[in-house]
Amino acid sequence: MNEPESRRPLKSRGSPWAQRLAGALGRAKVSPDLISFLGVAFAVLGGAALALSGQSFEATRVFLLLLAVLCIQLRLLCNLLDGMVAVEHGLAGATGPIWNEFPDRVADVVLLAGAGYGAIHADHDLAPALGWLCAALAVMTAYVRELGRGLGFPADFIGPMAKPQRMSVLTVATLASLTESWWTGPLGHGKALLWGLALIAVLAIGTVGRRVIRLARQLKARAREPRS
Repeated sequence: MNEPESRRPLKSRGSPWAQRLAGALGRAKVSPDLISFLGVAFAVLGGAALALSGQSFEATRVFLLLLAVLCIQLRLLCNLLDGMVAVEHGLAGATGPIWNEFPDRVADVVLLAGAGYGAIHADHDLAPALGWLCAALAVMTAYVRELGRGLGFPADFIGPMAKPQRMSVLTVATLASLTESWWTGPLGHGKALLWGLALIAVLAIGTVGRRVIRLARQLKARAREPRS
């Protein structure tokens, strides 16, 4: 894992339940890298459930959507705990920086692309492309943050559509999909996911642009500093 100052600021990290759970994992010497791997596994399962929900109906679709919601939350839980176990319990390994970033990118891609295929009935042509666009924007958002870090600046987690917000919108859209036939009619299959992805895409573009502008300002400010 990375140093503490590079971690995303999360209020949940200080909650009693998170501290107790991370403490139990730390005392059991559970590898943070293993927790990161489990996060990817949950994301892959959730992405598959979302994708399959686009071709399913009635009870099967409800089960897949609920499974996807559960997997999204478990992915986020793993993302929270791996850093806490690594940093606060001194179990960070040599390959921790890889496991800190790479699994998150895989998880974002499979969940967002899966949601695109889950919305395929709402718009057969647009939905998968929109899912992949959101996946690409998620990677770009993280790339700009890491680019800034590589240039010597603090990690920039500014939104409006950083990882927690992306997963919140995806969770709400997935839950809304459970009842969408009530408010969109029998032909509304997948519309909630489609609209959720559209919101993620628009705000993610704004997030990438905002981070690039902030990074450019930091570089210009540094260039104006007197050289010793």
